[in-house]
Amino acid sequence: MQLYTKILIGMAVGAVVGLLLGPNSLLLTHDVYAIRDASQIVFQQNPTDASSRVQIPAGVPVQMRLLETRLEQHPDLLGEEKAVPVWAKVRFPFSQRLALADQSGHIRQQLGVLAPDGQVEGWLQISRTPLEGGGFAFSPRPISRLGEQVIDIVRPIGQLFMRLIKMVVVPLVFASLLVGVASLGDIRKLGRLGSRTLGLYLGTTAVAVSIGLACAYVVQPGQFIDPADRTVLLAQFGAAAGDRMSAAAVSPSMVDTLLDIIPTNPIDSLTSGNMLQIIFFAIVLGVAITALGPEENASVVSLFEKLQNALIVIIGWVMALAPYGVAALVAEVIGTSGISVLTALLVYGCTVVLGLAIHGGLVYGGLVRLIGRLSWSSFMRAARPAQLIAFSTSSSSATLPVSIECAEKNIGVSNPVASFVLPLGSTVNMDGTALYQGVAAIFIAQVFQTDLSFGSQLSIVLAATMASIGAAGVPGAGMITLALVLTSTGIPTVGLALILGVDRILDMFRTAVNVTGDLAITTVMAKSEGEQLTLQSPT
Repeated sequence: MQLYTKILIGMAVGAVVGLLLGPNSLLLTHDVYAIRDASQIVFQQNPTDASSRVQIPAGVPVQMRLLETRLEQHPDLLGEEKAVPVWAKVRFPFSQRLALADQSGHIRQQLGVLAPDGQVEGWLQISRTPLEGGGFAFSPRPISRLGEQVIDIVRPIGQLFMRLIKMVVVPLVFASLLVGVASLGDIRKLGRLGSRTLGLYLGTTAVAVSIGLACAYVVQPGQFIDPADRTVLLAQFGAAAGDRMSAAAVSPSMVDTLLDIIPTNPIDSLTSGNMLQIIFFAIVLGVAITALGPEENASVVSLFEKLQNALIVIIGWVMALAPYGVAALVAEVIGTSGISVLTALLVYGCTVVLGLAIHGGLVYGGLVRLIGRLSWSSFMRAARPAQLIAFSTSSSSATLPVSIECAEKNIGVSNPVASFVLPLGSTVNMDGTALYQGVAAIFIAQVFQTDLSFGSQLSIVLAATMASIGAAGVPGAGMITLALVLTSTGIPTVGLALILGVDRILDMFRTAVNVTGDLAITTVMAKSEGEQLTLQSPT
């Protein structure tokens, strides 16, 4: 059985496990409150005595076991009396992390906890938001303890797979890029190839945003979300959206991002995995090695070629774990999201996927067919291993080793071109992310009935295109740069809470498109350099 077939099976198994046995499974009893930041909740020892409230420090996660629910009768907006939960009796351990946060010992004393990991009991307040169509939305909401345990079991398999891939990314990027630049031989050829590559990357990104805007205006996904679903999503993901907006507020400017590309300490850049700085240093060092002449640089280039070959061997070993790692990663994503969130945002998600499919088929397909002179269907088969890894890991950088292997073995691109264009694309080319930001911006604007002028739409195109360069300098790039885009156009940034539930799933699709774009443009660049390409199906 071929490797990518095994990966597809792994993805299917992971999706089934996540839906049926995940924390948000509809088949399992929801008996645990998983609180990411316990400072955001109201926890009291006595529900009728406000003075018994215990203020837990910020940033401490707590998992509370549901013991009992206290109901009260309250009228909804339609005047109907509803029995709604107002307090939940819970139990949780006084964890080591909570103990470290309680430096004064006040919380331990207030709760009467004597032994480490002692059990704490109390009451968690359940807030309610009335819905326009009747009923209420509640926060926090319980999840399945069994489902959480299932994900805890499979999560290390996915983490192991990701860590093994990431282990070789930095040395492979450095070695491959240095060898690629040094092997080009002519500095003028490097400048020509680099300028064409960057120009094509940014051009396709601008087209991707435009396609996203067009799809959002045609489908109108914001008109399909129910007011009740909007209220629930805002309540459920409001705190997480606030974190993204806070990160966006302190993100570096475009000028700072461009200056930060130049490393002050290349060794520190390598150890921290700063990809833009690694790429810059590798290019500069490769040019310098080229300037030494063939007699002096032959030994250095040979050394890094051997290092590159050794890393590719390691990748082959790691890929044997791919079907199991992919299954674990997909199970965690699907299980954490839950079917209710997926249903509420189905039209929005389909709009994003539609835009990605159009961009991939028309833009990348056109480039490969018209310039690369290759069959699009055969190209997609050749790129499939990289696409599947990108889909499951949601990381272009983590997929880079497989992308290089696909380019060289399945498409026939030379090592110098693949080693230069692909590492650059894994950091700079964010077509899928840019398209997603365009759809998300229009979707949120439609939900909140915000009219956008032509200038605002043009701002979205420019901001999302430039974010494809600056994203590497911002932690949590996709959602944070989206917050910047929303701010620049006057769209309510609280709308981020509407899409956070499916962001990780859509991230899988857009990363697969990003990687497809990297390979398509690599193919075009190789063809423009006069290379003869031959497509082969992956083994």
